[in-house]
Amino acid sequence: MKNSRKDNKLNTRSLASAIRLAPVDPRPANAFVETPQQRRHTQMVSAIALLLSASYLIWRLTSTFNPEATALSWFFFLLEFWGAVGFALFVHSSWDLNAAPYPPAVVSTDLRLAMLIPTYNEPEEVLLPTVAAAVALEPAHETWVLDDGKRAWVAEMADRLGANYLVRPDNAHAKAGNLNHALEYVDADLVGVVDADHVPSPEYFTNTVGYFAFHDDLALVQTPQDFYNADSFEHIGDYAEESLFYRVLQPGKNRWNAAFWCGTSAVLRVDALRSVGGIATDSVSEDLLTTLRLHSKGWRTIFHNESLAHGLAPGGYQEYKLQRERWGGGSMEVLRNENPMLKRGLSLHQRIAYFFSLSGWFESWRLFGYLLLPIIVLFSGTFPIDANPLSYLAIFLLMFVSQMYALKLLGRQRSHPLWSVVFDMIRLPVSLVATMRLVVPDTAGFKVTPKGRTGDERLRADPPSLQVALILISLVALLWFVASALGATAVEYDSRVAASVVAAVVVVNIGLLTTAVRRISHTEFGSERRGGWRVDEQAPVTLDGQRCMIESIGLSGGRLRMAANHTLHQGTEHELSLPLDGGCVLQVRPVRAEFKGDENQLAFTIVDAQWASKAALARVLVLRKLQRMGVAVSMRNVDSTELEHVPSTTAVEPSKYWMPPTSKYLPLVGQLIEKRSARSTEGRDEPELDAPRSEAA
Repeated sequence: MKNSRKDNKLNTRSLASAIRLAPVDPRPANAFVETPQQRRHTQMVSAIALLLSASYLIWRLTSTFNPEATALSWFFFLLEFWGAVGFALFVHSSWDLNAAPYPPAVVSTDLRLAMLIPTYNEPEEVLLPTVAAAVALEPAHETWVLDDGKRAWVAEMADRLGANYLVRPDNAHAKAGNLNHALEYVDADLVGVVDADHVPSPEYFTNTVGYFAFHDDLALVQTPQDFYNADSFEHIGDYAEESLFYRVLQPGKNRWNAAFWCGTSAVLRVDALRSVGGIATDSVSEDLLTTLRLHSKGWRTIFHNESLAHGLAPGGYQEYKLQRERWGGGSMEVLRNENPMLKRGLSLHQRIAYFFSLSGWFESWRLFGYLLLPIIVLFSGTFPIDANPLSYLAIFLLMFVSQMYALKLLGRQRSHPLWSVVFDMIRLPVSLVATMRLVVPDTAGFKVTPKGRTGDERLRADPPSLQVALILISLVALLWFVASALGATAVEYDSRVAASVVAAVVVVNIGLLTTAVRRISHTEFGSERRGGWRVDEQAPVTLDGQRCMIESIGLSGGRLRMAANHTLHQGTEHELSLPLDGGCVLQVRPVRAEFKGDENQLAFTIVDAQWASKAALARVLVLRKLQRMGVAVSMRNVDSTELEHVPSTTAVEPSKYWMPPTSKYLPLVGQLIEKRSARSTEGRDEPELDAPRSEAA
């Protein structure tokens, strides 16, 4: 990458000699690669749609304004112009998704690696799977749990699982301050950062560190945020609201060196962070602002389009709303304090890419305008267009259909025309308020999105008053239209056909708003009663040595079936043995029993502080959850014999995922480490790395 300013030269050192890569360059399991034929077809259709959109706007501006409703005509035209600009920016960001070739996997490295896990108030069943997976990553690295909650049980868990535990005297600057404090103690060249709920995959480092062998000016490798709770508020069937951003728009930014850090699921170069004064603390969107400063200094960023960590999406509307409020408010802070359009050191394409990302919050005003416009037309009887209705409809449809087809191709099967609009309706009040922060700053500070258990009962969220008000006003406008058509009001429509089309648009808007309100207020997306996710799995287990059948299990408890003559007492502890290779024994307590015929159905909780067994169980649960979602699951370090114990479940030997660094925690740990080291080096012929190249092959 050529720096945009001569005074922005980077003081970099090559990392290539410290990284040894695999001799082959396989495509990652769940990575996206587009063929040249697909890309050319998408680009051709998009270019045609852009041409038709420009022609339509010229025709609208020169031939269709209503001279008797100039203000309304300009209002409608500006909404359409705004939409066309947004479409052009979308084309710019998604033109080519293959601009950053995947590097070979890393075999070993002399670089000092560390995984940082900032946490504040996440419960055990959320945090433990992340730490258990992080300490097991390869190559050799340190894992640091950064606990702003200063909790004794987190310190104990980190110690038992082999991670370092770090606290600070205060919680200044929230997550950004927590990470900056850690960088004072962590001795590393590269750091991975995952949120407390994001469980890293085994390839987290091996599939990302390789980029640093080819780019001496590389500061960041970001990967998609993906989620294992596909029943969250933002998931509808196969549709995930954030999928378009992470699997299309972010990789498209590689073409312009404009991909930005998203706070988690990334690998960052410590020297680069220090060159910009550490992680930005003057915005709640510290990730976006930090990346902006890196780009302005001439650093490169890359988006690796493969899911390497899976976390918890907001389960309910309130958590979703809080998260979007923080994102929107942080984006306005960046616009207000370090506007990318004015910041020195950025290229033109980087400015355009940042403008597209930040201007997306203002799309709410365009949507709000489109919801109000047909209501105004029905009440006033005044149309913003002076043209033959059928001619206008034909020309409009030609432009509209071309845009929709182009958006479908550009979305690479990650967008859904209906659900995308429904979520626009859901976000409407949040985005409107967020954009106002551009003028009126929010002083509330960083608010953590709740994860896991959020309440004792399923409570309906109150639907936002804005959507309800729009539905009611739209219904009144329809009644007014009917009354006016019957001559019961003073309003006369010049064209009954045009008025009927406008009324039909209002009906569609009511349907979309109602769908949004129903989803917001559905009990499924109220308070989360469970402390963590569970997996429903039929598998044989033993309880106090007697054979039972597990039906559901999570890190906080589960449910099983047992013989009716096996009596248990509430509050007493019992030994549950799970069929994982190497054995996994848990102490459990019954909480509820139901007798059905000759069977006893038992609900149980898992006793606290069983870190080794819980770590093994956590890894299995995460893998099983991902398998059920159709995600390609790594089988690294999983013996074939382990798969025979639980049908369709990837069971994992606890010793492979629970590896304390010394033998003071468990007598056999020292032997296990020696065996693992022997397996990792035996018969390995490490390839030599060629001279660094400007682009990964």
